Amino acid sequence: MKIFKNKKIRLNHLLIALLLVGVTSCTFEEQADPNRPSIEGVLTDASINQLNNLVVGLEAAMRNSLGIQTTASGTMARELYLFDADPRNTANILGKNGSSLENGDFYSTAAWGGRYRAIKNANTLIASVNNTSSVTAQQAAGYKGFAETVIAFELIEVLKSYGKARIDVLDPDNLGPVLDFNAALAQVRTILDSGLNNLNSAGSTFAFPLAGFGGFDTPGTFAQFNRGNAAVAALYDGDKGAALTALTASHFDLTGDITVGPKHVFSQNSGDATNGVFKGPSTVANPNNGDQIIVHNSWIADAEAGDARVAAKAAVRPDPSVQDLLTGTHETRLYASNVSPIDMLRNEELILVYAEANIGTNAAQAVAGIDKIRTEAGLPAYSGATTDADLVTEMLNQRRYSLWSENHRMFDLRRYNLNSTLPIDRAGDLIYDVFPIPFSENN
Repeated sequence: MKIFKNKKIRLNHLLIALLLVGVTSCTFEEQADPNRPSIEGVLTDASINQLNNLVVGLEAAMRNSLGIQTTASGTMARELYLFDADPRNTANILGKNGSSLENGDFYSTAAWGGRYRAIKNANTLIASVNNTSSVTAQQAAGYKGFAETVIAFELIEVLKSYGKARIDVLDPDNLGPVLDFNAALAQVRTILDSGLNNLNSAGSTFAFPLAGFGGFDTPGTFAQFNRGNAAVAALYDGDKGAALTALTASHFDLTGDITVGPKHVFSQNSGDATNGVFKGPSTVANPNNGDQIIVHNSWIADAEAGDARVAAKAAVRPDPSVQDLLTGTHETRLYASNVSPIDMLRNEELILVYAEANIGTNAAQAVAGIDKIRTEAGLPAYSGATTDADLVTEMLNQRRYSLWSENHRMFDLRRYNLNSTLPIDRAGDLIYDVFPIPFSENN
């Protein structure tokens, strides 16, 4: 076994892990090791069956570390506390007594490693498609359009949590630099456009099935997911016009079902994964004081009267939970079970993107987007002022309640320079708004 001492080879360990999750029935030709699938076997003239198994593995890898990324960023943003046996969840992440974030801790390494594992798997799929005679040009375009869209989706999640990203990871011996937010986002938008071009060349059907993309499982409908991500990326890039244009080709629907969109799916089947953000409800007999996602009291206190999202996403605990001098009266009800799906990009978020993109140019349409979200939450139409500042405040408030505990709030506060508005729960705590890049990734 070769021992890698050069840190630039750090992504090699991501190549195989979860690449073929849940695909043990697959047969690989010419395996160097008969006990494990050969990467060479899929990089050289892979069959459609092998390529489709790579797709399954890629979908599985997209779920890696969702729980850690969500709860850590939510804690920083004072959306929630994670009360469990790890003291770092209520110490380092909240800057207890001035403590700093560590670039070797789980909140640094888990999300980065998980996202880049999926990106590595997507790059392997593209390389395999480029080196096989088993697919037609249309089929190849479908695989590549799918993979490129996933790469961009994962990179957006990296940028939201870390503020930087490494785009070029094709050669583990010669990794590209870690780019600042704007430079990385520009490349993400290029990747999405390339993915769209491939999807437009992919015909009417994919050569592969998809598990979490019901309604988005053809090149044409998957392109809507691609354009939804393009709208998000353009908005984050300050390009509101491009965001609005991309929305017109996405699954955005101002009057439609706000829950529509691709989802991460889970099961209790052997070899599969369950929802890492789910926590079972507490009862008087079983208060779950040792392992629970506690809703930050400010999220409850600041909610507008009658907001249905509060009752849907949180419930009063049988007794207030206290840990490390922190307390909360409510706990999560965001997911009904440990196999509940997690949204990737639903219409509700796209409506909020639409509202935000219209602020500054079309207040009436910004309000229309806000009112759709308010109405769905059981609230009356917006009646406040329509200055840009007032609309931004209202839009961010709707994002706060619609996207609670979904890895948005920390980034929203950072991009609007609103960190100072967060409550300090204990004397000596600090506000952090970005994960440290893992030590092994610094160059």
